[in-house]
Amino acid sequence: MSQRDIILGIESSCDETAASLVADGRDVLSSVVASQDDLHAKFRGVVPEIASRAHLERVNLIVGQALERAAVALPEIAAVAGVNSPGLVGCLLIGFTAAKTYAWSVGKPLIAVNHLHAHAYGAILSAEQPEMPAVALIVSGGHTSLFHLQTPLQLELLGRTQDDAAGEAFDKVATILGLPYPGGPAIDKLARQGDPAAIDFPRIYLDRESLDFSFSGLKTAVLYHVRGKRLERPDASHLSDCQKADVAASFQAAVVDVLIDKSVLACRRRRAETLLVGGGVAANSYLRRRMAERCQNEGLRLVLADRSMCTDNAAMVAGLAWHKYRRGDFAALDEQVIST
Repeated sequence: MSQRDIILGIESSCDETAASLVADGRDVLSSVVASQDDLHAKFRGVVPEIASRAHLERVNLIVGQALERAAVALPEIAAVAGVNSPGLVGCLLIGFTAAKTYAWSVGKPLIAVNHLHAHAYGAILSAEQPEMPAVALIVSGGHTSLFHLQTPLQLELLGRTQDDAAGEAFDKVATILGLPYPGGPAIDKLARQGDPAAIDFPRIYLDRESLDFSFSGLKTAVLYHVRGKRLERPDASHLSDCQKADVAASFQAAVVDVLIDKSVLACRRRRAETLLVGGGVAANSYLRRRMAERCQNEGLRLVLADRSMCTDNAAMVAGLAWHKYRRGDFAALDEQVIST
């Protein structure tokens, strides 16, 4: 093994095409991400066929840019890592096939990476000295999950959403309020002008001892509040800007309360002193502030992924893959993608 092991990571599980070069699991030499927000905005959600086509058109360009910015030639890498689960199957196929092709072309190992595991590593990558064991909250548009990590490679699922993910609920509530896509940043911005205690939206715990999540009922409660119990109002145009801000702030508070309570419960159960938080919703300013306050009160060490590591990226993929490389955990070229 060379003194400096550089991994090329490729991410395409949803609507970001990303490539990154990371050395020795920590040193991010380059990270390039191409967003597709403009392609999906008019649909107010990701259209799988459009996303797959965009990945196909962009992946080689993005990999080339990542290599150029890192000043690394393809034969100099130690391995190629690609995300093969979970995600949109067509999107996964594009990125993982690209990873296979690059690995085969230079005779380097192929490493298969789980997208959610990579998000947990995104928080680890953001910490100066990550401490294990830890609990990881991964909260994004497609997933809301709690994991227990004994080491960066040992991941155990503790709980997950039973219906809508938190990020999906943000997008849907943004649509109800007539806000632009993607909904997460729009809700975050509007909520700063509102009162989080203005409306008593439900906190859905399923069971106080459960580590699973549910946000579908909360989304429906917002819908009925805005449009009426019989949906007699067509949209949110009857609300003032102040009222919309109160809805956004109250909804956001309901989501964050549940995320924090269940994360702290998971830490207590596993006697973990470190809480990692990653995924797109981890960029939310209210969540970051409230989580920091609660963890300080609970005596927990909080590691929030840098905002650049919250949304889908390939640095987290390449960083995690380095640990798999050191262990010799390689994938065959006929390895399949798994959407769930």
